[in-house]
Amino acid sequence: MRRDPPGRPSLTVSECYGPTWQGEGPSVGRRTAILRLGRCNLACQFCDSGFTWDWERFDPAVELHERSVDDLLAALDAMDIHMVVVTGGEPLLQQRQLVPLVDALLARAWRIEVETAGTIAPALDVTQWNVSPKLANSGNPLERRYKPDVLRAFEATDRAVFKFVVCEPSDLDEVDAIVRDCGLTNVWIMPEGTDASTLDRRSAVLVDDVLKRGWNLTTRLHILLWGNRRGV
Repeated sequence: MRRDPPGRPSLTVSECYGPTWQGEGPSVGRRTAILRLGRCNLACQFCDSGFTWDWERFDPAVELHERSVDDLLAALDAMDIHMVVVTGGEPLLQQRQLVPLVDALLARAWRIEVETAGTIAPALDVTQWNVSPKLANSGNPLERRYKPDVLRAFEATDRAVFKFVVCEPSDLDEVDAIVRDCGLTNVWIMPEGTDASTLDRRSAVLVDDVLKRGWNLTTRLHILLWGNRRGV
């Protein structure tokens, strides 16, 4: 593996693949690469990428790899795409190390979307922040998952969309409280589910209430296409 010059950080990576499609949110269906980083500061009970952080079930020596910025750029360039979604885990645990990669992608005029749970304040110049604040249904303690000042900082960038994972219609009241408390404007609701039947069922019971509240609704395209498979 090629190594970065001295002082240039590497990244702890779970997987890097593409071309594929962005599966969620306002960019759903856009052709993209996926760069999934390792580690997370939360532990969502419905997480579909536990292989990035759950070391009771997975082996970090198998799942995570240190990769240089140059190595990642070469892999991304070979995919012949002009968009990358950086996700995790929680990618902003490696925000400082991401700077040279993001700078190089911006120099290529790529679209860069970063997925985050909204517990770490933004300090990167990216095209779009896909912020997914966790609700009580995630199983995380409130003090770990809900950082109002951080969510307001994302709102202030004018580049953030806020995507809430919802299991039941009652979850929408919790979303509403967060939206009002933090002054969030670009709100998306995504039904939780790792199979098509669950997504269909939960979408059907959410759609009227989401529409009435003036929010947006997204599905999970990759789940509909491939199920809960990795690397697609």
